[in-house]
Amino acid sequence: MTDTPAPLFSGARQYESFCRMSDYYPSKAMKASSAPKPFPIGAPISLPTSFPFEGLERQLGELIEQTDTSALLVIQDGRIRFESYYLTGGEEVRWVSWSVAKSFISALVGIALAQGAIRSIDDAISDYWPDMQGSAYDGVAIRHILQMSSGARWNEDYSDPKSDVNQLGAVLAGKQSFDEFVCGIPPEWLPGSECRYNSADTQALGMLLRGATGEPLADYMSRNLLEPLGMEDPSYWITDQSGIEMVLGGLNMTARDFAKIGELYRNGGKVGTQQLVPASWVNASTQIALPHLAPGQVTVGGHKFAFGYGYQWWIPAGDLGEFSAIGIYNQFVYVDPSSRTTIVKLSANPSYGISENESDNKDEENMELLRGISRSLG
Repeated sequence: MTDTPAPLFSGARQYESFCRMSDYYPSKAMKASSAPKPFPIGAPISLPTSFPFEGLERQLGELIEQTDTSALLVIQDGRIRFESYYLTGGEEVRWVSWSVAKSFISALVGIALAQGAIRSIDDAISDYWPDMQGSAYDGVAIRHILQMSSGARWNEDYSDPKSDVNQLGAVLAGKQSFDEFVCGIPPEWLPGSECRYNSADTQALGMLLRGATGEPLADYMSRNLLEPLGMEDPSYWITDQSGIEMVLGGLNMTARDFAKIGELYRNGGKVGTQQLVPASWVNASTQIALPHLAPGQVTVGGHKFAFGYGYQWWIPAGDLGEFSAIGIYNQFVYVDPSSRTTIVKLSANPSYGISENESDNKDEENMELLRGISRSLG
């Protein structure tokens, strides 16, 4: 490992580090599938050159450049219709997912539930990880944690160096483990009453999976998700110094392999004829179940976010059936079943997190770009 990359949310350009995170942090490798399932190549398309946002026509090329995009991949009907790489991106380049990883964890919870390793998502998560007793997660239903409604004290303000999410740097520096970090978070509010986006909630779900299955998360994931999905390339998790996976955002994959989770969910949890994730789980994960999970009601840091929330998946405003895995710095695995489309965008937006303003973070603008591409295929 080499020296750490530039600090996050500092305005520094990150595209030279996001493609090689294992050079900076401990990592745990996962093999490609023994039976890779590459996407066939479909008829090529030209992307729309502009898209509407906030009453104006924005230029696709400008957003690609402003957000230091490394990959843009468009799949329709299971075939690659558009694929382009920029800066340090490439077909075999593994890019950090950040919170796109959360949607993979959600799929694993659904698989473990179907296998009987998890009895019910209405069980208390501390039943599966007793060290959580006395923490914010003691007695809290798994369902509330899936919905980022745990009641744990947390601030996900990326622009505040003192926020809880920015204290995760101490874990990566080896001062404590992810497990110790999660078990040290106190409760603050009634679980299930509000949706306050909390990366530690996903880390707790990783502990749930390890406790329920009795094996390292990377091993369980490799056998139950990556192998049957037919991943084409090796991937890896960033870990802490004790080897615990950073499941809140440390998954590194190629763009094509990230697309496979989108296609899995677009197809109702099926890979070919195999029902890998229960269709009922896919449906529940990508629906807004309660008013506090609706677009404009979800708190991220100090502001309300424009998208709604399911089980570790984001749901854009409007009743169009879309959903997306989203990570900081503008990582997206966007799925639009109506146009039979999955789109992956991997980026290193240098302005991300320097404030809580949309003009810097561009989450909503990127979503409208992806919607524009999908509409052009519809």
